[in-house]
Amino acid sequence: MSGSTFNKQFQITTWGESHGPALGVVIDGCPAGLSLSETDIQVYLDRRKPGQTKISTPRKEDDTVEILSGIFEGLTTGSPISLMVRNTSQRSHDYSQIASCYRPGHADYTFDQKYGFRDYRGGGRSSGRETLGRVAAGAVAAKLLQELGIELLTYTKSIGPIEINPSAFDREAILSTPTCMPDYQASQKAEAYLEQCMKNMDSAGGVIECRVTGLPAGLGEPVFDKLDACLAKAILSIGAIKAFEIGDGFRVSTSNGSLNNDAFVIENGKISKKTNHAGGILGGISDGSELILRAYVKPTPSIFSEQETINREGENVKIKIKGRHDPIIVPRAVVVVEAMTALTLVDAIIGNMSSRISYLKNFYQPKEGDKK
Repeated sequence: MSGSTFNKQFQITTWGESHGPALGVVIDGCPAGLSLSETDIQVYLDRRKPGQTKISTPRKEDDTVEILSGIFEGLTTGSPISLMVRNTSQRSHDYSQIASCYRPGHADYTFDQKYGFRDYRGGGRSSGRETLGRVAAGAVAAKLLQELGIELLTYTKSIGPIEINPSAFDREAILSTPTCMPDYQASQKAEAYLEQCMKNMDSAGGVIECRVTGLPAGLGEPVFDKLDACLAKAILSIGAIKAFEIGDGFRVSTSNGSLNNDAFVIENGKISKKTNHAGGILGGISDGSELILRAYVKPTPSIFSEQETINREGENVKIKIKGRHDPIIVPRAVVVVEAMTALTLVDAIIGNMSSRISYLKNFYQPKEGDKK
């Protein structure tokens, strides 16, 4: 199976299945000398851990990370970093009924058509638990970005018809509400909405927003590897994401150039923009303003209502899915979106070091008195 490796410079490869012994990731290309511990990574994994609220799957997993290589005396060595999380709460028998049929909204049918064989226990590589490796690697990328003064803030913007009120934005609420909404009142409304969905044996979707501050201008390539194109690939590679946008996104199609263009101005001796409809990227290259992206998440396909489908013999059948499933994916996917954004940005930053001869000279020809 190809396609488990992401990025060019700061490269990651995830491995493992939902109901296998463990899952993990190998990071290749992380600079040496970065202070890193299992605690740094665990903070991120805890944000996507199942079984923490009434609106997440009851599957209980500690999701404890183990660093197997690449760290010595608390610092990265420059060699590949291998991270592992063991599965401890698999209930594979819950999936025995779908061994011969395809769940609506899942990758069962397409996976079977591609490989002629599939791991039906929780979806195998198609399972949301694959994102454990992404989040673990994203924690490392985020720490590297912090060293450069770059900060990511990611949260739930909406769930179903409930959207946050920007005037009520409270950063602390992101980590203290079960919805990861930065608006306590909107979170309460969303929780009530989700309770009704669960009573109806149904699920819901939503929107995740990520904002990045401190990002320098000049990141990204102008043709195929545009920064927004790379971010789009990263975010859309997350299983439940069905749409992606930068800045004003879909709204630009109903706007006008006179409204959509961001005027440049000089403020305090620096170049800035009056507005940020572009979301921090122009021509595929970061412009130095706040990067704003959104991911649109579909409703959880595993619902407990009876659904129509077919089996591998081509017969029409009906199924009622068993197991432990999230009524909504959005809150636990917030950190996944943040991780994939961090990984993309780190790759762009490292790749940008060779875009000017002056950058190479500054590195390889240090000024007199500088330490080599």
